[in-house]
Amino acid sequence: MRILGVDPSLRSTGYGVIEAAGNEMRGLAFGEIKNGAGLRQSQCLLRIHDTLRDVIARERPEVVAIESIIYVQSTRVAIIMGHARGAAVLAAAAAGLPIYEYAPRKVKAVVTGLGAAGKLQVGRMVRALLGMAEVPPPDAADALALAICHAQNQRGIVIEPPKQI
Repeated sequence: MRILGVDPSLRSTGYGVIEAAGNEMRGLAFGEIKNGAGLRQSQCLLRIHDTLRDVIARERPEVVAIESIIYVQSTRVAIIMGHARGAAVLAAAAAGLPIYEYAPRKVKAVVTGLGAAGKLQVGRMVRALLGMAEVPPPDAADALALAICHAQNQRGIVIEPPKQI
């Protein structure tokens, strides 16, 4: 099974594709969609959507695992994060892919054994689990961790893609 993991953020969305067969997993592609501070929010969202659309076309995942909505103290930040998540969900839904969401603490617990693990711990475990030569960049590591979580768990909350637009 090919799984695309997405860690959405307006300024640095992480993505990672793995292939999982039984207990065997390997990383196929990963990266971060960096949007500079000078880029308008609408342009950032378009870049997130278009880049993920291209990753989906190139890597052909069968399913998408995305970070669920998290609690933040600022309503403004929550709305902006929701927009970035929406751009990612739209790219996956337009491709007809099933989408599963996982809470960050669950992903960290599955990958590292500790729900409060830091980014460095997550990155190191992702590297070890996928047999990578180097630790991936932080947001890409989080996205790969989401894909690993789905491969090992497959009990996320399903967000159904539309039947036909």
